[in-house]
Amino acid sequence: MNRETREIVASACGDRTENTCRMLWDRVPSAYKEAIVFSDYWSAYRAVIPSEQQRPVGKETGEAVHIERWNNTLRKHLARFLRKTLSFSKYVKIHEIFLKPFIHRYNIELLPIVG
Repeated sequence: MNRETREIVASACGDRTENTCRMLWDRVPSAYKEAIVFSDYWSAYRAVIPSEQQRPVGKETGEAVHIERWNNTLRKHLARFLRKTLSFSKYVKIHEIFLKPFIHRYNIELLPIVG
């Protein structure tokens, strides 16, 4: 997520492994690959994102509130990202099929309201 515009610039569905983190990092547009990355202390970030660009922060700092807000928005609008719901799927591909149009709609329609 671009902190200034709140635009979602890349996404990846998967578990919290280094492979998923690498998939996400590979999908980040090259224009953003030089930026400072604020993240939590997930060990996969340290393995994938260059250390000179990474700023691990805790929730108490407020530096990650934008992405936390996005996670809440995503869970509110797409029930399949809540566990133990009737909409939940075991297949990552199904999650991606529903996620992509939601991100597109968020970036195009909802973002101008916020920004």
